[in-house]
Amino acid sequence: MADERERGRALDPAVLEVPGTTLRGNQAYDLLRREIVSCRILPGTRLTEAELMDRFELGKASCRIALQRLIQEGFVTSMPRHGYRVAPITVKDVEEVFALRLVLEPLAARGAAGRVNRAHLQRLEQACRVKLTVEMGNQIDFFLEANRSFHMAIAEASGNQRLCRTLSGLLDEMTRLVALGFGVQRVRPNIDNDHVQLIEFLAAGDAEAAAEVARRHVETFRQMTMDKVIASLRESAAVVPVGPSSSVVGGER
Repeated sequence: MADERERGRALDPAVLEVPGTTLRGNQAYDLLRREIVSCRILPGTRLTEAELMDRFELGKASCRIALQRLIQEGFVTSMPRHGYRVAPITVKDVEEVFALRLVLEPLAARGAAGRVNRAHLQRLEQACRVKLTVEMGNQIDFFLEANRSFHMAIAEASGNQRLCRTLSGLLDEMTRLVALGFGVQRVRPNIDNDHVQLIEFLAAGDAEAAAEVARRHVETFRQMTMDKVIASLRESAAVVPVGPSSSVVGGER
């Protein structure tokens, strides 16, 4: 029975391996993932293969490969006979991501104190200062990548590989939250002073001061992000499931 299923899949034109299909599928995946993570395709958006193929000039096989990978990563869900839906962003997502960052980033700062490449961090911090405008093009992508790279450089300097892997996944989720909150609102997070102070303490080897700045930075950024995400969700009229415990900002009723 398993052999018959395998033969059936091999004869399916949608999954037939032809030269370049996997490569084009990976390229389609990179393109669609970037559009979703940057929130140019908003959370909650319903999609069809035909729409994606037409909008991004994709072939059917490469489109399906991309969608399957996005489903596996949780960015998209399949709705049988109704296409696909981009995973929504909820207030609970913001709370959970920041709760973990509050634990991991001070830990990373302590481990990285005295071990960072100061010039490298300064270059990344400067890249984070891009101004977001109405005609922002790829500016949000540059900001998101620079901000992610800044925090990952600190984690990598700590030498804790498990922390790096965990934080990397969190920052991927964080990228989408920031894109929805700040990208849609066309404003850049005001994080310059936190980054500058963090660089100074890390370069000086002051582990506790660096950890305290990292903690304060995450707490401040949490509230900023929460406010912007809520504003963007209201403006975009995205359909977002919010549970009873996560529907109230800051835990206050």
